[in-house]
Amino acid sequence: MIVVLAGGVGAARFLQGLVQVVPQDQITVIGNTGDDREFYGLHVSPDLDIVTYTLSGVVDETRGWGLQNDTYNTMSQLTQYGNEDWFMLGDRDLATHINRTNLLRQGKTLSEVTDDLRKRFGLGLRLLPMTDQPMATHIRTPVGLLHFQEYMVKRRCADAVQDVVYVGAEEARPAPGVLEALKKADTILLAPSNPIVSIGSILAVPGIHDALHEASAMIVAVSPIVAGAPIKGPADKLMSGLGMEVSAVGVARCYRDFLDIMVIDQQDSHLVSEIEDLGLPTVTTNTIMRDRENKVALARAVLEAAAHGR
Repeated sequence: MIVVLAGGVGAARFLQGLVQVVPQDQITVIGNTGDDREFYGLHVSPDLDIVTYTLSGVVDETRGWGLQNDTYNTMSQLTQYGNEDWFMLGDRDLATHINRTNLLRQGKTLSEVTDDLRKRFGLGLRLLPMTDQPMATHIRTPVGLLHFQEYMVKRRCADAVQDVVYVGAEEARPAPGVLEALKKADTILLAPSNPIVSIGSILAVPGIHDALHEASAMIVAVSPIVAGAPIKGPADKLMSGLGMEVSAVGVARCYRDFLDIMVIDQQDSHLVSEIEDLGLPTVTTNTIMRDRENKVALARAVLEAAAHGR
C-alpha cells in the first residue's frame, strides 16, 4: 500500500505517473483541504478536484485546474450582478461544487462526498481529505490575515508574508481512514507540493505529524523547488517570508524529523551533501514533469529510492 500526501497541480501530475506504475487500488491519496473556501455560496475543494480531474483525464491541462473545454457563461452573468470574478469557475466545474454543497447540506461528510465524486469520475484509488472539519490556510500580511486563495489568486502573491496560520487546526481531526492508511502503508510519499500551504496544511491536522513519526513505512519526499524556485505556485514567497531557505535544502528541513529519503532534481545535485548532512539520504533525478514519460520515470525513481532505503 502506497500513501501519497498531495497538494494540487504538482501532486496531480506526479500521481499521473504513479498510477502508470502501481495499480490504483494500491494507492491512497491524502489531499489538502486547507485551500477550500466558499465561493458564490458553494463549497470549493480546489486540490481534491485537481487530483480528481487530472487522474480522470478531464482537467484543463493548460491551466492545471478546472475542466477542459469548459465555458464561463455563469461567471459572466454573476459579474453582471455585481459579483467579483477573481476566482474563475467554469460552468461544468460549478456543477461539481453545486453537487458537493448539496450533499454537505444533506449531512454527508466531505470524505463521503469526495469518495462519491471519485467513483463518478472512474478512479480506483482512495482519495481522502485530510480532515472533514473546516480548516483554512491563511497568510498573515501587512494588510491583514488573508485566506490563501485571496493571497494567491486575488492579490497575486503581492503582499509580504509574515506568517502562515492554519485556522481551525486545533479543532480539526484526521478524516476517517487517514491515520489507518499511514499506519498500514508500506511506502509514504510526499508529492512535489508546496511544503507550507499544501503538505504543511496536512501536517497541521493534529495527529498526522505524529503518525508520520510513528509510521513503519519508508517515507520519501520529492522537492517542489528546483534551482531555487518552485515549478508552479508561490512556495518561494512563502518560504522566504518565513525565513526559510528557498531550495531543496529548505524543503528537506521542513520534513527532516520524519523523512527517510529526499528526492531532488538533477539541477540541484550540488546540494546533495548539504541535505545528507541533515541525516537524509538523497537521490537526484529529473523531477520536471513535462510529459507522460517524465512523470512515469519520476514515479519509478521515487519508488526505487523507497525500495533501496528499506
